[in-house]
Amino acid sequence: MNRRNVLRAGTVGVLGAEVAGLSSSPAAAAPSTEVADRVSERDWELLAQALSSRSTLYRPGDSGYPPLALPFNHRYAGICPAGIVACATTRDVRTAVRWARAVGLPAVPRSGPGHNYAGYSATTGLLLNMARMKSIVSTPLPGARSRTRTYGRMRVVHDAGTLTVGAGVTNADLHPMLEDRGMFVPTGRCPTVGVAGLVLGGGIGFSDKMFGLTCDRLVSTTVVLADGRVVEAGQDSHPDLFWACRGGAGNNFGVNTSFTFQYERFQGDVGFYELRWSLDSAVPVIDAAQQIAVHTLDDKRFHLRVGMGTHGVTRDQIHANAGVNAIGQYYGDLAELRAILAPLLAIGTAQERARNAASVREVTPGQASALLSATTPVQQFGAKSAVLTSRTLLTDEQIGAAAEKLLDWPGSDNEDGAGFAMFALGGEINQVPPDATAFVHRNGVFILAAETSWADYDPPRVATANLQWLGEFYQSMFGETPPPQSYQNFPDPTLKDWRRAYYGANYDRLVRVNRTYDPTNFFSYPQGIGT
Repeated sequence: MNRRNVLRAGTVGVLGAEVAGLSSSPAAAAPSTEVADRVSERDWELLAQALSSRSTLYRPGDSGYPPLALPFNHRYAGICPAGIVACATTRDVRTAVRWARAVGLPAVPRSGPGHNYAGYSATTGLLLNMARMKSIVSTPLPGARSRTRTYGRMRVVHDAGTLTVGAGVTNADLHPMLEDRGMFVPTGRCPTVGVAGLVLGGGIGFSDKMFGLTCDRLVSTTVVLADGRVVEAGQDSHPDLFWACRGGAGNNFGVNTSFTFQYERFQGDVGFYELRWSLDSAVPVIDAAQQIAVHTLDDKRFHLRVGMGTHGVTRDQIHANAGVNAIGQYYGDLAELRAILAPLLAIGTAQERARNAASVREVTPGQASALLSATTPVQQFGAKSAVLTSRTLLTDEQIGAAAEKLLDWPGSDNEDGAGFAMFALGGEINQVPPDATAFVHRNGVFILAAETSWADYDPPRVATANLQWLGEFYQSMFGETPPPQSYQNFPDPTLKDWRRAYYGANYDRLVRVNRTYDPTNFFSYPQGIGT
């Protein structure tokens, strides 16, 4: 039998008889276009026939293919899948994975628009789009009211119940529950980001100090493994896989199709603030913000993001738009929040001080969610990250160098511009031991993300200049010895020692989990576990 007949026989066996054995070897990590071309039309027909009525197979040329093929970061738009399965059920995912193995294509899941910074949710093989898996089911926990606590004007029932969500649910799907049902699961800031990618890499946001990372609230998750088995991973079932799914990043051990979280129930208001200054205040603002973050490291009620940025095309626009900002919320009284923010509120011109003082106010949690939300850069972008500890906080010299380099940004037509943001850690995040979950960054004060962006219609030289500037911008802060840890949900394809940077001492255990559940490394990408 030639290769095509072997592949076809394997497909018929997998999809027809649902047998466990495969007639062909698993796909290589990065098969060529030639491999995809050798998949017969009959094989594609068999896949389409095996899917449920609510799922759809899209091929190049189909009207529904282009919007699903395009990743959120258009920098990787040239990576086009041979086919896309819009999955509706876990069984559809299982069918697609088994089919892909049989015909020799990789299968790559994408929970939403494909926000992966490094394009790792793009593939030339079979793309599994999970956007149709939007179910959200809540289960109240009897007797939860005994864990009621009061924080200022906010009354919280801790661990009030569980919430099970499908792999296609985004932050935007969960955020309305703040207003509609008074339920809360810590999620990320960007509305269009899928909860799946968020939780698998950790999950930072504006309530993580209070309630933990998104991965810390995970109770269990359903996973389709590379051999087609479906397992439920939790503390009492496949605990090693469950450990890895809390910070080990997506597409490393299988395809996660649902997640069950503990949720809180709340009533009342929270404190909110949004502060802005010109770039002239960069050094005192970031220095003060870092000191505040250190002093409130164990105060889980206070949340902070601080950064600097600019946008524009011309040098005058870039200079005029450059500024510093801080934003966050507080579970407590406004008087306490103003006292915490006092060093920041004292900085700037009279106009800036007045405007910043007026921004401190009480809002509902739902309003806070909307005010704090912001999309990650759109169109095309690059990013580098670092986890800052109390020993690696930015010095005045580093802040000044970053501010100076920001004014040298080459510019682009993308209004998201460039700069860096620092997300404060601490509170419940740092109460978890580094080896308790795969998320190892439990001694940090900030996660820093440096970014640059450009428009789809900018000429190639603009992209080249932006990426070169990003490396220089990062180096202006850290020189040749950057902090040893980076955030795995902000992947950087140029990072050399990414294994230790993302996972630290947990990496070796992650490799063992990978070899247990995906021994042939079917789910693989350039910075995948075990590569």
